[in-house]
Amino acid sequence: MWLLYACGSALFAGMTSILAKIGIKNTDSNLATALRTIIVLLFSWVMVFVVGSQNTIDSISARTLLFLILSGAATGASWLCYFRALQLGTVNQVTPIDKSSTILTILLAFLFLGEVPTLFMGIGIILLGMGTYLMIEKKTEAAGSSASGRRTWLIYALLSAIFAALTSILGKIGIQDIESNLGTAIRTVVVLVIAWGIVLFQKKHTLMREIDRKSWLFIGLSGLATGLSWLCYYRALQDGKASLVVPIDKLSIVVTVIFSYIFLRERLSARSFIGLLLVVGGTLLLLF
Repeated sequence: MWLLYACGSALFAGMTSILAKIGIKNTDSNLATALRTIIVLLFSWVMVFVVGSQNTIDSISARTLLFLILSGAATGASWLCYFRALQLGTVNQVTPIDKSSTILTILLAFLFLGEVPTLFMGIGIILLGMGTYLMIEKKTEAAGSSASGRRTWLIYALLSAIFAALTSILGKIGIQDIESNLGTAIRTVVVLVIAWGIVLFQKKHTLMREIDRKSWLFIGLSGLATGLSWLCYYRALQDGKASLVVPIDKLSIVVTVIFSYIFLRERLSARSFIGLLLVVGGTLLLLF
């Protein structure tokens, strides 16, 4: 059953990138992240009451709560970096780097969870790294902006990947003794506090009145897609190994590339397409 949840997570995660890219086109990325988180929070707590896990809040241990908070903090940092990178770069530039967090996740799962990688997983990591390089290297050197400007989206994308890897490991530890929907909801509270704390500190909440209807719609839809992805992902993570669930979730890159072509007209070059095949092939090898 965890496999179905992992596939559902990949589908909704792939949709999230496209919906968010459209929604933040004319909106500050930090403000958009904070607004999206409200939708995710509402959705996650509705699911808590649907399954009735709100009655188990009193039984949450201090250790579990600590790791949920840390996971939420890592998620908030990852989101802020990811959507800033999306705003500055193209979907097909940012997504491969974000998905490469799988490599760091597997390493951390080995160090802290004792999940030993197989030979196939080692080969998969190499292919994943090669594919990611092919998908971003040429575009990073493209003309049309300053060198520092071209590097900015890359820095945010790399930070997003690092925090995403930490999120997976901390989340895996944090939901071991708690119902997954409740764990997701608690983590979302932390993300909301961080996101709105940054928005208020930067005084960007005043920009809300400038958001047009289209942006509101796609920000809301991206939040809904994220909520669905999270619920599937952490349900899968609770029952399956982190080193297996994470790679399947990262196959959302296929959904993202397809949707980016349909809705954003972002085309892959031959080099990038080969890179995509290597990323997908490497990701599939991680499952063995």
